[in-house]
Amino acid sequence: MSIPKIVVVGSSNTDMVIKMDRLPGPGETIIGGDFIMAAGGKGANQAVAAARLGGDVTFVARVGVDMFGEQAKENFKNEGINTGFIVEGKESPSGVALIFVDQNGENSIAVASGANSKLSEKNVAAAESKIAAAGVVLLQLETPLDTVRYAARLASEKNVKVILNPAPARELDDELLWNVTLLTPNETEAELLTGVKVDDEQSAAQAAGVLRDKGVSTVIITMGAKGSLLVTDARAALIPTKEVVAVDTTGAGDAFNGALAYAVANGKPLEEAVRFANLAGALSAIRMGAQPSMPTFEELQQFDG
Repeated sequence: MSIPKIVVVGSSNTDMVIKMDRLPGPGETIIGGDFIMAAGGKGANQAVAAARLGGDVTFVARVGVDMFGEQAKENFKNEGINTGFIVEGKESPSGVALIFVDQNGENSIAVASGANSKLSEKNVAAAESKIAAAGVVLLQLETPLDTVRYAARLASEKNVKVILNPAPARELDDELLWNVTLLTPNETEAELLTGVKVDDEQSAAQAAGVLRDKGVSTVIITMGAKGSLLVTDARAALIPTKEVVAVDTTGAGDAFNGALAYAVANGKPLEEAVRFANLAGALSAIRMGAQPSMPTFEELQQFDG
């Protein structure tokens, strides 16, 4: 098996997680939760996910000159990720996320973007040679939209596949979508992007059709326990996932996208790639934390067995 080259452009946060019986309501304080501090950020999570599976990963990101940024870079190096394009800037602190997780694995998250909001087109341009040599460029929406748009356009000009995980949910322009090879919204994100309420396979297919009309060649709508709907020119197929009892869904979507990038960059057929990504997401959901929950290739093989 060849080593797929993947460039991830995105966010790096430190996650501060409290696990409790239920999520607090407005103005409510709940005593008795368990606290965990872990590395996070959608970009970082997806970079770690792809690297743990065996990918040759370059991460383009921005952190502050502080303990969180230093620890993040050290973690990435330990994961075998190329950190040469992670910029340290004094103008903003490193990003942080405060996360509540209930006993069913559902979560509520607030993010202070910090240095992530300063990631620029210039920072991405510095990695142009890495992008040109990659099998996949993987993007999310926790960094400035102009930077995401630039990264997608640059990769597209180099004939490199672009996977965009449109999270957190926000409206996107057609120019960006035109340069996306694979779009991976969940049900909520698909509804925001299309206006179609997604709650079953039929409505997911309708939403995917709207997105494909905007120029995206392949749409994969992740639907939790139902699996993922893959829609291309040739077919629409619901790819099932493994049934699990979720403990913490915080990193499941990132595990999915990192694994999808790894499989696509390795030349796997799309249905096989989505099945592989579903498995990674399911395994992540039965573990606590975002980056700590990302599986290795060997763990996925055992889980699949």
